[in-house]
Amino acid sequence: MTFDYDLFVIGGGSGGVRAARIAAGEYGAKVALAEEYRMGGTCVIRGCVPKKLMVFASGFPGEVADARAYGWDAQIGAFDWGRFRTQLDAELTRLEHAYRRNAGAAGVEIFDCRATLAGPHEVHLADGREVSARHILIATGGRPVVPGKWRETGCMTSNEVFVMDRLPKSILIIGGGYIASEFACIFNGLGVKTTQFYRGAQILRGFDEEARGHISDEMIANGIDLHLGSDILEMEPCGGGTWVKSTTGHDATYEAVLFATGRRPNSDELGLEALGLELKPNGAIPVDRYSQTRIPSIYAVGDVTDRANLTPVAIREGHAFADTVFGGKPTYFDHGLIPTAIFTQPEYGTVGLTEEAARAQGPVDVYCAAFRPMHSLFAGRNARALMKLIVCRNTDKVLGCHIVADQSGELIQLAGVALSMGATKADFDRTLAVHPTMAEELVTMRRPARSHVD
Repeated sequence: MTFDYDLFVIGGGSGGVRAARIAAGEYGAKVALAEEYRMGGTCVIRGCVPKKLMVFASGFPGEVADARAYGWDAQIGAFDWGRFRTQLDAELTRLEHAYRRNAGAAGVEIFDCRATLAGPHEVHLADGREVSARHILIATGGRPVVPGKWRETGCMTSNEVFVMDRLPKSILIIGGGYIASEFACIFNGLGVKTTQFYRGAQILRGFDEEARGHISDEMIANGIDLHLGSDILEMEPCGGGTWVKSTTGHDATYEAVLFATGRRPNSDELGLEALGLELKPNGAIPVDRYSQTRIPSIYAVGDVTDRANLTPVAIREGHAFADTVFGGKPTYFDHGLIPTAIFTQPEYGTVGLTEEAARAQGPVDVYCAAFRPMHSLFAGRNARALMKLIVCRNTDKVLGCHIVADQSGELIQLAGVALSMGATKADFDRTLAVHPTMAEELVTMRRPARSHVD
């Protein structure tokens, strides 16, 4: 059977573009890609990149305050959201053009419209055309969701944050995951009176408990009004803002409300069910470790599969797909060891097992140091850093590394290399400390803070 394309990719985010570029540019496949909004996907347009730029912006007041403590006659004025957003929009446009240009240079044909499945090898385009492909890759990502009863309140999600007309004077952030916690720190740093509700006992569920508690304490110390064990009871418009009452009796009016209570895969109305492919309850597309669905010609990568919703993971999945299908090199991405960073203030870098998960697997030693870093100590701040290694008692292998400190995202990248190579505690001990740095604590902790042997 003759097809119009060897590969048709639905979705122009990081995973889809990587797969398309490798298939076309390295393996000579005839590839097309459809994107209904903007090239770059969640990460570039409404996720990692604009969020990190907002993180940078929110950190300058603290840096200026530190500069004064170090002897500089430094002052900071009001934050100009309009000026920042203009620069932000320009940067996102530049990145979008780069995605488009790089895909085109690899030989990928781009359709700027929505695409859905019309068959195992058929794709229907919103402009009325229908094309065929030997292989179809779905890389449509995910989207933020608002709980049912609050969907019509007009509240923001992370999508709308980056296109606000102006910066609110006060904001309520609902949620306790990394997106909610990051934005709480961002708005707080930008001078917005920030309140955060989370119905759980502690923010950042699923991460290391000690690190979660450390970050929570630091966020509160930095001025965020964090309410744990608290959810929304009532909400209604009030005088240009939104009046909210919590389940714990707290009530106040906020100029803006941001929901960061979860995300859902973008699999709606793609035509998958009509082809007999049953989705998971949350809409995720089930795939095997090679990203192949039960329909042999259809694959999926990235957030739409809900495996590990991180941009570098989607990129690796997309690359592995292209190597497997078009390079003749069966390849899959191992989701077992993923370094990641949460850009709260302070940041949290983590790779490997949490203390709780490691303890459930067998005897472990936990090496931990909490201290006031030199930089902030000299500036008169009480900020504390946390360095933590979880070590298997039987093999001496380092099972997890957790860092809560400024720039921990940079530090954890290198720790990830060590853990991926199977480093032991003895390897860390043999490594000479770089002094004076925060990271030297990782190689100078000689005695466990505690052990779990049961």
